[in-house]
Amino acid sequence: MNRADDPAAQVVVEIGGKAGRDAHTVFCALRTAYTSDREADDEPQQSADGRTTVWAATFDVSEVHEEPAPARLEEPVTATVQGGYQAVDNLRRTLGSAFAVRVVGTAAGDQEKEVQLELESHP
Repeated sequence: MNRADDPAAQVVVEIGGKAGRDAHTVFCALRTAYTSDREADDEPQQSADGRTTVWAATFDVSEVHEEPAPARLEEPVTATVQGGYQAVDNLRRTLGSAFAVRVVGTAAGDQEKEVQLELESHP
């Protein structure tokens, strides 16, 4: 991460489910826009026994490199994003370039918030 000295610009994204390919699609879209702690070739792997898995990545949203293009998901994806208020809002707007985004839950604290999003391919 380029700006580890600015924790307010960092957002943790967690994606749970059985579709590692869809998690990879979401992380790739976000890496188009932001610096991440995951390398581009760090593709989420499904557990060998097919159980639900959670994949996580941290993104520095202080600077948008490029807006992601619309991307296809095999099925709806639930993503939990956590960070500073403005940082989470910026990441959510960026996700809207690539996917249809619906807020399905929120939790707020003094300095940070957590938002649960449902992502689908644009119609």
